[in-house]
Amino acid sequence: MLALQLAKVLIKQFESLQLTPYYCPAGLKTIGYGHVIKPHEMLHLANKITEEDAEKLLDADIAEVNCVLYKYCHSSLNINQQVALISFIFNCGSTAFKNSTLLKKLNQNKYLEAADEFLKWIYVKGKKLKGLVKRRQIERAIFLGKNTTEN
Repeated sequence: MLALQLAKVLIKQFESLQLTPYYCPAGLKTIGYGHVIKPHEMLHLANKITEEDAEKLLDADIAEVNCVLYKYCHSSLNINQQVALISFIFNCGSTAFKNSTLLKKLNQNKYLEAADEFLKWIYVKGKKLKGLVKRRQIERAIFLGKNTTEN
């Protein structure tokens, strides 16, 4: 549970609260704290939500991401690694994670090599985004158990 709570804090540092739908840099219709609106939610989430709704969506998304993490990752993870990976999967998506070299390295227990894989996920539609560079550096540092307030 602590990993989920810490991941929520981390995700909220990167995802600003938007109470009306918007398109993220990847072109996906999004609302709340980076919640990608699924086809069956289009009508319900078409206009405006409350902050409470956004919190519920984020909690549900994090729970779903946590399930994905443990479905595909077969290595033991410490709390820092869990937090970083939940944030990563939340941002990149389940399909990207399950097909990633990052997951392959994790499942080979090559944690340092896996950590370096975070830094490759900084592009959207071929364009390098400063926000993703910073996010991946922080996720990698957390994964490695480093103090992210240094620098």
